[in-house]
Amino acid sequence: MSAPIYRDPVEDGAADPVVVKREGTDEWWMFYTNRRASADEPGFGWIHGSPIGIAVSNDGGGSWHYRGTVKGLDAPGDSGLNTHWAPEVMFAEGQYHMFLSYITGVPTHWKVPRTIVHFTSADLENWTRVGPLTLSSSNVIDACVFRSSGGLWRLWYKDEGQGSSTWSATSTDMFNWTLEGLVLPGSPDAPPHEGPNVFALGGFYWLIVDEWRGQAVYRSDDTLNWTRQGIVAGDPGADPMDRRYARHADVVVNGDHAAMYYFTHPEWDERAQKDGPPDVAARRTAIHQARLRVENGVLVCERDVPAGLALLA
Repeated sequence: MSAPIYRDPVEDGAADPVVVKREGTDEWWMFYTNRRASADEPGFGWIHGSPIGIAVSNDGGGSWHYRGTVKGLDAPGDSGLNTHWAPEVMFAEGQYHMFLSYITGVPTHWKVPRTIVHFTSADLENWTRVGPLTLSSSNVIDACVFRSSGGLWRLWYKDEGQGSSTWSATSTDMFNWTLEGLVLPGSPDAPPHEGPNVFALGGFYWLIVDEWRGQAVYRSDDTLNWTRQGIVAGDPGADPMDRRYARHADVVVNGDHAAMYYFTHPEWDERAQKDGPPDVAARRTAIHQARLRVENGVLVCERDVPAGLALLA
């Protein structure tokens, strides 16, 4: 129960998954940050320099198979190795869109500019660069896009430079974005967080964010006003590889339930790693799935589901 559903066979650092259906097929594609768990880099270099990995399922998410990495995502003029993080991938307005967190080069520390860059594709394989978004600062990552009440597209993202807070922007066409403002404060006024994800389930809108102790849950009737519910997936799962809290999740709704895809560091000990970068074993990651339902207006997370369960079938 709650065993990993996928591990990257090359770097063993799959993180920040997003799952999207390939239109006209039974295929589900998972895009993920492909961290370099065994990289011989100083400081936090192992988290940077990451490509975007792809895994594909032909059985509704019951099993996943590695398909390589996404090419052609570097900015013009950026040669060598660059950093690709936390893609948001979706089909909308007749094509696929990717909103990618992008960092030039392979920094060994956190104090570098970060941008969210828009790409489009007709087939999920070949991507055309539209360009970076102008948002609340030059230190933004972790995009999530959802069609909100009233028909507007709304983008939520993490502003790392402003207390690890969540902000939003709106668009009518997914190409021109207008900054909307602060959605969830970060430190020092509220828990810092990252990885916002928005979805509709059970008659409500839901926003989850990673507070590095599980997924904080917020509920809304309009995608504008959010009420905090609490934390899900903070308690350990039953499987020995799922004993750590759920990190940076994506949710795919399927009828009256949803599949939540998240990652863990199975061998990460927070106490041992607090003073510096983790060792190679602690860097390794695993992607898991959980089932979400709404019961009496509350989002309920069933973490201990079998790894081979096809939650998208």
